[in-house]
Amino acid sequence: MKKFMLIFIGTNYQTVGFSPEEMQARMGKWFSWSQKMADDGVLVDGHALDSGTVRQVSGADRTVTDRAGSEIKELVGGYYIVKAADFNGAMKIAEDYPDYDLGGTVEIREVMVFEN
Repeated sequence: MKKFMLIFIGTNYQTVGFSPEEMQARMGKWFSWSQKMADDGVLVDGHALDSGTVRQVSGADRTVTDRAGSEIKELVGGYYIVKAADFNGAMKIAEDYPDYDLGGTVEIREVMVFEN
C-alpha cells in the first residue's frame, strides 16, 4: 500500500457563521469520517491546523509575513495521511470529506518514500 496525503482546503469555519449546534453537527461528521477510516485500517495520521495566524517565510532573504486566518478566503484546514493502493483508492477515501457542501477541496498527493 502507498501513502497519500489528503489536504483539506476550504472556508474558515469562523467566517461561515455556524451556530453552536451546526458546529457540533459539522464536527460530528468529521469524527464519523475519521472513525470510518480508522475502522477500515486506512488512516495513518492527521490533524486539524490552527487557522488563527499563518506565517509564511519566503525567498533567499527569508521574508516573514504573518496573516490572520480571517484574512484568508481559502485555507488549509488540516490533513490526513491514508493508505491506499493508488490515487483512485485515495479518491475513494476522500469521497466522504465533510466539507464538499461548503465548496471545500481535497488535494491528494502521494507521499514519496526515500530509502537509505
